[in-house]
Amino acid sequence: QVQLVESGGGSVQSGGSLRLSCAASGYSDSRYCMGWFRQAPGKQREGVATIDSNGSTRYADSVKGRFIISRDNAKNALYLQMNSLKPEDTAIYYCGAAPDPSYCSGGYPNRAIYGIDSWGKGTLVIISS
Repeated sequence: QVQLVESGGGSVQSGGSLRLSCAASGYSDSRYCMGWFRQAPGKQREGVATIDSNGSTRYADSVKGRFIISRDNAKNALYLQMNSLKPEDTAIYYCGAAPDPSYCSGGYPNRAIYGIDSWGKGTLVIISS
């Protein structure tokens, strides 16, 4: 099973930027669908962005144009550049890996949640107004 460790969370003011990183280990197949997900207090976990092994990306409408997901297969790393942050972006952000690459294609990142079999412990992002 893949082990995932997120980092880069913190507290910034509205309009600021943060870059999240996820270090992955235990890979047996680089074709994993990888993604970032978040869970705000009192809300369900939601998909933020996904990326397949070829670099094709999907974004939730709420972050499109502000967030950029990327991955470095050689380093087994996943990143999320978050710009123009808003208070509603406040949440715990999780890195997830789905062994079935089809979860990265079609539909919104929320769909990928059903294929994730490895989760990190999360990193807290707080955006103040």
